[in-house]
Amino acid sequence: MFIVKEKERLVIDQIRRNPYVTQNELANELQLSRSAVAGYISSLIKKGIIVGRAYVLPEEGTITCIGGANIDRKASLKSNFQKNTSNPVSTTQALGGVARNIAESLGRLSVPVTLLTVIGDDQEGIWLLDKTTPYVDTSHVLKLPGKNTGSYTAVLDDSGDMIVAFADMDICEDVEVNFVRDKWSVIRSSKHVLLDTNFSTEVIEEIIRSCKEDQVPLCIAPVSAPKIKQLPEDLNGVTYLVCNYGEAIELIGHKGDGYEQLADGILNKGVENVVITDGKNGIYYKQKQGTTNHLEAAEVHVTDATGAGDAFVAGLLYALNEDKTLEEACHVGMNCSALTLSTYETVSSRLNVTNLVKRKMNLVEELEIL
Repeated sequence: MFIVKEKERLVIDQIRRNPYVTQNELANELQLSRSAVAGYISSLIKKGIIVGRAYVLPEEGTITCIGGANIDRKASLKSNFQKNTSNPVSTTQALGGVARNIAESLGRLSVPVTLLTVIGDDQEGIWLLDKTTPYVDTSHVLKLPGKNTGSYTAVLDDSGDMIVAFADMDICEDVEVNFVRDKWSVIRSSKHVLLDTNFSTEVIEEIIRSCKEDQVPLCIAPVSAPKIKQLPEDLNGVTYLVCNYGEAIELIGHKGDGYEQLADGILNKGVENVVITDGKNGIYYKQKQGTTNHLEAAEVHVTDATGAGDAFVAGLLYALNEDKTLEEACHVGMNCSALTLSTYETVSSRLNVTNLVKRKMNLVEELEIL
């Protein structure tokens, strides 16, 4: 009969709770070194207490979204703004974060999707997980004790234009390269990976390099023009980069002579396919092998533009996951964006496959009439 040491018993307890736990996760949970955990597991195998390693086949067609998740707040003034005094406002709160929004949108489109992000151990983080989990696998979300979940607060004047906004995304700076390495088995098993630019350049570089090595298709969606500067100079390993016109200019450093020169500048950094969105001016895409096209934007009544860009990327990935061409994927993305533009919701509750098909059929009928 073998004697089980105290630390070995702790390892056994953790494995009972989660047979698929990694050695790195065990080390973090038990506050041990990974080599120590490996030694305890080796001992338990020799004793016959652990008789194998649990493995799970990834769900077919899974997309992993990596990046920011935060709380969006809007304070809308009821009258003209006045300095140095209290201003009456109406406030709203919604879920935000580029990676989180795209993940929920994909989930609403019935795509198996996993979110890798970071939240604090606060009420905002609990609420974010509670509202996201019905559509997304959030079991790999990193929770940091003593940290605030990211937030974005905008103050709007009485006509709806933004006066000022405050972004508290400091928690993203606490995400280190080891988080990516610990979760690499999850990322590597994905059919596509979506990455926003909320994390540090070092973390982004690690994801790009690892996706290139393991030949995992990687799509990058920048958060904003300032945050596109988080991208490294060498973008070899990026399969798709989807950005708006302003972000493209910021990345290249100049306007150039139009979409094609901007796209060429991005392709020269190593990206395989670039998609530039420009609101009412439509979509321009260019592929490394030379295929280019400029797609006109569909007519749509704009209720609120918030989240439309994230919906476009979700639709694009949804179609690419179904093995559609890049042009077909851009059209699907525009339809998803249109469904979002027609609501006040950041992620439209109307976004599903049925409504997407209906919108496509309506557009076909309109073209036939013309």
